[in-house]
Amino acid sequence: MIELSRTTKETDIQVRLEVYGQGAAKIDCGIGFFNHMLESLGKHSLMNLEICCKGDICVDFHHSVEDCGIVIGEALAQAIYPIKGIERFGNASVPMDEACVECDIDISNRPFLVFDTSAFNESFKGKVGDFDVELVEEFFRAVCFNARISVHLVLKRGKNLHHIIEAMFKAFAVSLRRALAHNERISIPSTKGVV
Repeated sequence: MIELSRTTKETDIQVRLEVYGQGAAKIDCGIGFFNHMLESLGKHSLMNLEICCKGDICVDFHHSVEDCGIVIGEALAQAIYPIKGIERFGNASVPMDEACVECDIDISNRPFLVFDTSAFNESFKGKVGDFDVELVEEFFRAVCFNARISVHLVLKRGKNLHHIIEAMFKAFAVSLRRALAHNERISIPSTKGVV
């Protein structure tokens, strides 16, 4: 179990993360839709995830969403490095009604994010409830760079923003679960001998 906290003038965040859990989530970020997405992340990754974020949501949701990504990424990094005996690569396509998102992950110790929503006919902006859609990319960028993982999130098709974003979180969760799956035949999953 990894426990982290981060306090700035904009947010106060506590995270508890158990990578090999049962998918239990207890989320309180003060942002309804974001809470729902983080619950999906916990459920489908099978990680136990507790997050409490008190942020300046009276200003905007940006600080809370990005900072939660930072702390989740830091907790993941502490839990998974140095890596040994895991698959390392994972991928999943998740459909949500008319939407489908593919996610490919490399537990690489090299941060990178490809966030491709070009299949969405309009600019990937707008709101789901009072949640700004553009914050989804900010969240995943913060997770990737702090967890030092390579992630390709690609929208294959979709019209409904709620479905698209939920498919993103679920595809990421399933891909991460598969990348972190134990494999006794693998020692260090790299020809370099270190990741």
